[in-house]
Amino acid sequence: MSSAESDGGVPATQPVGANIDAPAQVPASPHKGMFGISGTGDVSGFGGLVRKRPVTADTQRPFGDYFDEVYDALEEAYPGFSDAIERVVVDRGELTLHIRADRIAEVCQIMRDDESLRFELCSSVDAVDYLGSDPRRFHVSYQLTSMTYRRRVRLEVSVAEDQPIPSVTSVYPTADWQERETYDMFGIVFTGHPNLTRILMPDDWEGHPQRKDYPLGGVPVEYKGAEIPPPDQRRVYQ
Repeated sequence: MSSAESDGGVPATQPVGANIDAPAQVPASPHKGMFGISGTGDVSGFGGLVRKRPVTADTQRPFGDYFDEVYDALEEAYPGFSDAIERVVVDRGELTLHIRADRIAEVCQIMRDDESLRFELCSSVDAVDYLGSDPRRFHVSYQLTSMTYRRRVRLEVSVAEDQPIPSVTSVYPTADWQERETYDMFGIVFTGHPNLTRILMPDDWEGHPQRKDYPLGGVPVEYKGAEIPPPDQRRVYQ
């Protein structure tokens, strides 16, 4: 009987002299997960997700792609360009033009109507609250799309608390409900809006739920006088 066979004549699973305690090698996964993760069993990708710090510095020219063309076309078409554009940021393949709050409606008008730009659609108006890290705590972004040239650009406005922003509904009617939602959630006032009322919360609701200083929990619910407690007071299930 050869040394490679067991007593029953069946080939042994380990050759003579092999380290039976050595872990088996797991072949790399052929599947690709989110965020470009590959070669691992964690195809969700979240295990290798690395959070990048936001870009705060101006991007220097050339910007790349079609971004220089958009920048030059806006500069040529808009006489107040140098005063209205605060900075330009290109990050993750996206162009963001930071606009002075009082000039946003004028810039949108040029972005829509100029033959070299033709950003006909405002697909989104939303905001974020940078409480404690920026004197102008609220940043409002406008996602514009040119269906003529198949291009996208983001306009961003930064304002302090209680500082109003001109409404762009006269330029982009799609901004009507989007500005109402931003007002409802953050309390940002859009001057010139045709009907700036709440859209998600009841009309008599106090506060704006997506502000960073909005209290968490303690919200009454319509069931036998019950109340949702703050997160630090809720039951923890083990």
